Amino acid sequence: MNTYSPSSDQFTPAGSGIVFNRVGYGAMQLAGPHVWGPPKDRAAAVAVLREAIELGVNHIDTADFYGPHVTNQIIREALHPYRDGLTITTKIGFVRGADQSWLPAASAQQLREAVHDNLRNLGLEALDVVNYRAPGLQGPDDTPIGEAIAVMLRLKQEGLIRHIGVSNVSARQVAEAQAIAPIVCVQNHYNLAHRGDDALIDALAAQGIAYVPFFPLGGFSPLQSDVLNGVAAALGAQPMQVALAWLLQRAPNMLVIPGTSSVAHLRDNVAAGALRLDAATVAALDAM
Repeated sequence: MNTYSPSSDQFTPAGSGIVFNRVGYGAMQLAGPHVWGPPKDRAAAVAVLREAIELGVNHIDTADFYGPHVTNQIIREALHPYRDGLTITTKIGFVRGADQSWLPAASAQQLREAVHDNLRNLGLEALDVVNYRAPGLQGPDDTPIGEAIAVMLRLKQEGLIRHIGVSNVSARQVAEAQAIAPIVCVQNHYNLAHRGDDALIDALAAQGIAYVPFFPLGGFSPLQSDVLNGVAAALGAQPMQVALAWLLQRAPNMLVIPGTSSVAHLRDNVAAGALRLDAATVAALDAM
């Protein structure tokens, strides 16, 4: 596999001025089991983040409700003061219950507190990109999000947020948000086996808006896994690398944020940016 060169594969959302290397890093796995509490090996978590930057990653996805607080504190320990050009994207709209549950938190006060929690734990004066994570626990549920986006717009006008994104949303919710504020990215569940956002991805690409899939390898049946494994074996690659390469070739506005707590897996994930799939391979994967 060729060495990945981030500078050759970038995307800049319209009007943002942010240059994203399309292979980023998702920090969710830096917290403890079930995204709760500290990791077993904090030094290893710090090492993964530092290695990601050395490999050319310039986009880290996080949330202060990971841990809670733990993941952002590890990012600050590992990378602060942050390099020029590094974009940290975070999410608000949820908090964690004492029983480790995930609880929607979308009142104006809760959203404002979440922004300040992120600022404090990351050591920033303004957040590069903040996604509003809509409340559906099983996927987008079309709950109106306009009031939350209006709060985020006020926070942007105050200088605490630079850019607004949305997560776990339907096309209708994206349009609702866009009627209130410019949206630079959409973060939703999407992968080879979960293709419900195909039309939305194409519409966003036409508008110059980034699409950021989560769970890039989740949701495969044994048969589908056999197909993916066969393609990976033929290419001398790992299944996750093939899944990531397929995402990157799916649309030019696609930004991937695979997460891992292992430096070895991180290197494999970043190297997937150099993997090119021919038309026959893409057709085989599309048929899954």
